[in-house]
Amino acid sequence: LDFDLILEKVKDLNVLAGEGISQIEHTPRGARLRQPEPLPLTLYQNGIVMFDGPFRPYEDPSTQQCLRDIMDGYFPSELQMLYPEGI
Repeated sequence: LDFDLILEKVKDLNVLAGEGISQIEHTPRGARLRQPEPLPLTLYQNGIVMFDGPFRPYEDPSTQQCLRDIMDGYFPSELQMLYPEGI
């Protein structure tokens, strides 16, 4: 795996997701600015951990699909259920 390329692709996706841009959150007393919650992804020599989830080896088909989505410039398709409106 080309870790530098994966990191570059993740940075590109972060920009698309609005990294550093605050969103307006309406509250009962008005509104406030809110930063989007980050989605933790940790890369290891032999696998990944996303969120606080289990360790996922690179040989696992779901891990391969996740990384393929990232390498193709897409947010991982497995996140669609958690974020149906997009990240």
